Amino acid sequence: MKNIVNLSDLSLEQIHHLIDEAIAFKNGKTVDYHQKKVVANLFFEPSTRTHYSFDMAAGNLGCRTQNFEANNSSLKKGETLYDTCKLFESIGCDALVIRHTDDDYYKQLEGIHIPILNAGDGKGNHPSQSLLDLMTIKEEFGCFEGLKVVIVGDILHSRVAHSNYDVMQRLGMQVYTSGPLEYKQDGYNYVDFDDVIEDMDVVMLLRVQHERHAGDENFSKENYHRIYGLSLERYKRLKETAILMHPAPINRDVEIKDELVESGKSRIFRQMHNGVFIRMAMIHEVLENE
Repeated sequence: MKNIVNLSDLSLEQIHHLIDEAIAFKNGKTVDYHQKKVVANLFFEPSTRTHYSFDMAAGNLGCRTQNFEANNSSLKKGETLYDTCKLFESIGCDALVIRHTDDDYYKQLEGIHIPILNAGDGKGNHPSQSLLDLMTIKEEFGCFEGLKVVIVGDILHSRVAHSNYDVMQRLGMQVYTSGPLEYKQDGYNYVDFDDVIEDMDVVMLLRVQHERHAGDENFSKENYHRIYGLSLERYKRLKETAILMHPAPINRDVEIKDELVESGKSRIFRQMHNGVFIRMAMIHEVLENE
């Protein structure tokens, strides 16, 4: 794998390999590049989990990192994404981790000759998040085939939903979506949350994107939670073996009741923990195949 930008470009064998490598790192496997490799983190929109998880992953592999600050860069002078990336290639970086607001931004970067790891593009793809979600599910259930998953929230604008829906189906999972009808994705299997909650193995909640509701007098956090959120009442209806997931950041008492964030069924902070190991696997994979 030269680049990892879209999971649809990877075979199921390659996806399983990355998950297995991440589990091996979690279980103690070590790789040390002895500070001879440099990974540049280029984040053109805010990020906490993904940015610092990639930074930690690179450090765990013995890589040096450079962390790009968009607000203090030549972007202010009109520099293009391509030219910014070409700079980091030119000064000797060995791989680029990029998050950008444009869908499929990486299609602009065909002239970049070092590996690119997609840390999220627009509302399109988020491969590292999907892989860490899959790792967490595999640790829990041991397999993917036949598991039932519902993804709840703003499906239309969510790169997490788009990445997960496709790859989970490829792995043999039964994937459903739910949430406000105005954020329904055409072609996806839409259900009423309350109709399926008792049958689900995985309930994945998505962040309410409050920036999309700015000035909307009809939007109410309380109303959203009542209709689409994971309340205490809905939690009690879950299967004994079901798990809760959320890519975060979390709006407590909106997508999920505050006290359920660290409940017995929640795997939210395990997802964050696993993110370091998945990103180690991704960085190692592309550096070994430069």
